[in-house]
Amino acid sequence: MTEKMTIKTEKAPQAIGPYSQGILTGNFVFTAGQISLDPETGEIVPGGIEAETRRVLQNLSSVLEAAGSSLDRVVKTTVFLRDMGDFARMNSVYAEFFTRSFPARSTVQVAALPKNAAIEIEAVAIVD
Repeated sequence: MTEKMTIKTEKAPQAIGPYSQGILTGNFVFTAGQISLDPETGEIVPGGIEAETRRVLQNLSSVLEAAGSSLDRVVKTTVFLRDMGDFARMNSVYAEFFTRSFPARSTVQVAALPKNAAIEIEAVAIVD
């Protein structure tokens, strides 16, 4: 039986509910969805969808690093947008973080996100 290990880092926002920042099992880490909370203030970063996307991906990177992985090892992301009209601007920032061997991705519009965030992203990555 494969064991699972809880991933936790102070470099990403702390869980605001009964869930883990990430779970490591086998050669994969599964992250919780990250919103654009600044880990130091616990507040949504100002600046619109570009700033929120950047913060989300920085938060994801911190969780992945705590698990021994990185954004370069991501195989799948799911992007949740409050407004699909933000897609092009989100995608532009996303492309700054994923520059080669792009992960598979799903993007959906949702009615609402925690703390009224504009974006949430979860990821699955390989860990060696």
